Amino acid sequence: MSSSDIFLSETIGTAVLLLMGGGVCAAVTFKRSKAHNAGWVAIAFGWGFAVLTGAYIAAKSGAHLNPAVTVAVAITGGIKWSQAPVYFAGEMFGAIIGAVLVYLAYYGQFRAHLTDPEVLKDHTTEEGLVDPKAAPKAGPVLGIFSTGPEIRNVVQNLVTEIIATIVLVLAILCLGLTKGVALSGIGVLLVALVVTGIGLSLGGPTGYAINPARDLGPRIAHALLPLPNKGGSDWGYAWIPVVGPLIGGAIAAGIYQVAFA
Repeated sequence: MSSSDIFLSETIGTAVLLLMGGGVCAAVTFKRSKAHNAGWVAIAFGWGFAVLTGAYIAAKSGAHLNPAVTVAVAITGGIKWSQAPVYFAGEMFGAIIGAVLVYLAYYGQFRAHLTDPEVLKDHTTEEGLVDPKAAPKAGPVLGIFSTGPEIRNVVQNLVTEIIATIVLVLAILCLGLTKGVALSGIGVLLVALVVTGIGLSLGGPTGYAINPARDLGPRIAHALLPLPNKGGSDWGYAWIPVVGPLIGGAIAAGIYQVAFA
């Protein structure tokens, strides 16, 4: 497969993943949305279906959609390390595109939400201005784009992302041990169910990024998009949902090599 094929496949698949995943977060967040306050279960299933759709679309390239998966597949010999940067580029570019598409799809809701005094009062300083340095209060819509912890503890947050990513990546790698599943559509469905399960069981502490591109790409989009009163992008936390999943993916590959390969 050519580098251009890999890049296009991963870009389109990851864009759809982020469009649908970010879309369910937007739908639940905005007061002027029919899904307002639908809750965490809706978000978990929405992200699971997002993975399902994006992975089917990107089947040609192996549907990594996640740098942590790419690292694990490279470690286990599924792709050449020289191909990894192409996967990373497609995943990141696609994630940014997907986040921008969420903004376009919910443009009216973004404008209404970010000019609503009731929304802004919990994200403002005494002078009435959004404080971009006041994490985690800053950023009334940041949760639509990227993840954040409920309890800000660097060690716990990092460990949570590592553990959740190990579960995801190990499940993906082990699908290849079940005859026929990895080559059929059932494999993609099972991964989507795993993602849903991770969201329900391990997503509470940090919002389960489990994917560096899923978090960093939309966070960049949040920083660049012309959103009024959007606040900061919480860059102080941004390294955790990048480093944690990469470590988790590498550990999962090691466990797979030792226990299952």
